[in-house]
Amino acid sequence: MSTPSALARPSGVPLTHRLAARAVLPAARLLSRLPPQRIRSALALVRRGAAAATPQQAQAARDAMCAVSLLCAGPQGCLPRSLGTALLCRLWGVWPTWCTGVRVVPPFAAHAWVEVDGRLVGEAAPDDYFTRLLVVAPARRDAP
Repeated sequence: MSTPSALARPSGVPLTHRLAARAVLPAARLLSRLPPQRIRSALALVRRGAAAATPQQAQAARDAMCAVSLLCAGPQGCLPRSLGTALLCRLWGVWPTWCTGVRVVPPFAAHAWVEVDGRLVGEAAPDDYFTRLLVVAPARRDAP
């Protein structure tokens, strides 16, 4: 027996954001097929030179990814959604913290997400609901 469900896709996403999201979606899907360490290495390279994202920038990027892709909007699309969100933020010159991890409480479930200042972006869970296993945070510039 199946349960009817509908994906909630964000509305009101500007055309420029949707076009940019469509541009980064293939790269996000390609990255999602790589082993975790390669994903982390690729993202660490891509984040160079980017400022830290604000919660509003990260949410706008996440909304754009969900607006253009049913995969990203769906419950099984967390990895391409989080990768696309991070890449879209980078296209805008900023970088959120990209994370993968597992739920703290049973049953076991892996998840990927973005956060800003330790707060989950667009997730319907408390900030301490997941344990972080891989993290690619904004690069810190040392003061001269």
